[in-house]
Amino acid sequence: MLSPQDVEFFRKNGYYLHRDQLFSPEKLDRLEGIFDEHLAEKGDKLSDELDTPHFRDPRLLDFLLSDEVLDLVEPLVGPDIALWTSHFISKDPFVGRATPWHEDSAYWEGRLSDYTSIVTVWLALGQSNRENGCMRVIPGTHDNGFSENYVPTDMTKQTFHAEIAGVDEEKAVYFELERGQLSLHDGRIVHGAEPNTSSIRRTGYTMRYFPASVKVLPVEQNAGWKIWLARGEDSAGNDYVNA
Repeated sequence: MLSPQDVEFFRKNGYYLHRDQLFSPEKLDRLEGIFDEHLAEKGDKLSDELDTPHFRDPRLLDFLLSDEVLDLVEPLVGPDIALWTSHFISKDPFVGRATPWHEDSAYWEGRLSDYTSIVTVWLALGQSNRENGCMRVIPGTHDNGFSENYVPTDMTKQTFHAEIAGVDEEKAVYFELERGQLSLHDGRIVHGAEPNTSSIRRTGYTMRYFPASVKVLPVEQNAGWKIWLARGEDSAGNDYVNA
């Protein structure tokens, strides 16, 4: 569980680094094994595009709906928690693309009724550091979530089609993590990652949650989207896979 001081830090800065091991060694090994299977089966898909793997693999729900994770996010999200999405992150050695400066919330605009309490857990499945392109954030930039100064990118070198221009990179905090450690970040914070220039693959698993008081709106982008009620009760009238 996060302490009141940890929660206060998150509210002020939009992120928190959790240095304790999230899962037991055996459970972490099992998750990494599932990742390795997905990576081997990706075909022509780029390694950094392994999105929503839990839609296809219910084994991941043992992690996404676990008390280890939900106890950590509850002080930030509240007692009623919905699972929004998950994503395997994999930056290949030497050629892993950069992740441009962006806000996650900008890619969900119009899909949810509120964006102020969406929390992402970024779990390191291996060492994540500056050499292999660890995540970096601009502290305190989580008060908006919909910047207007996006410009196009070169997607042969970047993972997204647009990035926020004019970011002061000198303010960036780099999330250097050991295997099994994690970061938490607000869905609105400005963040990104440099390319992987090392010989070590950078791997992680993101697990993303929002309060079950938030409505998933009936728009085209949400057609076929799957959400789970992870803990507590729904007050938004959402349709859940596990209802």
